Amino acid sequence: MLSGNTKSRESIQEPRFDYYNHEVPDIDLSDCEFPHVIEIYDFPQEFRTEDLLRIFCSYQKKGFDIKWVDDTHALGVFSSPITARDALGIKHTMVKIRPLSQATRAAKAKARAYAEFLQPAKERPETSAALARRLVISALGVRSKQSKTEREAELKKLQEARERKRLEAKQREDVWEGRDQSAV
Repeated sequence: MLSGNTKSRESIQEPRFDYYNHEVPDIDLSDCEFPHVIEIYDFPQEFRTEDLLRIFCSYQKKGFDIKWVDDTHALGVFSSPITARDALGIKHTMVKIRPLSQATRAAKAKARAYAEFLQPAKERPETSAALARRLVISALGVRSKQSKTEREAELKKLQEARERKRLEAKQREDVWEGRDQSAV
């Protein structure tokens, strides 16, 4: 049992923050932060990715991707800000479009949270299954069913791709160094 001073000390401390009336500040995204991203909104809940891709089919070759926010909101990621500005002019009866700076709080939060995945969309490079086929065949210890002409054609295609890549790198370097382009 405690003995000693038994004075009752009661003090009520007022809270510093009013958590009942807490408001989350609006996420401020300027137009220059994600100029290649737009918000697609106000479309039916039944819409799927394919439906949105169909609306923006003319941009798919230039590089276009969809990132979902919720059932009626999505982010459209374009390859460049110019393409995104062009897409803002699309008039469609089933969807509405606006810049990300005017988007809903949820869309802005998604853009901020997934910033690294919202880089401008780029086309996937041309690929070949030759390396995978060789690895699988050697691992299984079986012979390839590919004919010699098919192997040679695939090898030639890979060599052409390497040469194209080497030429593009040389052209980029020449432009950067200010070398004469007519000599190439």
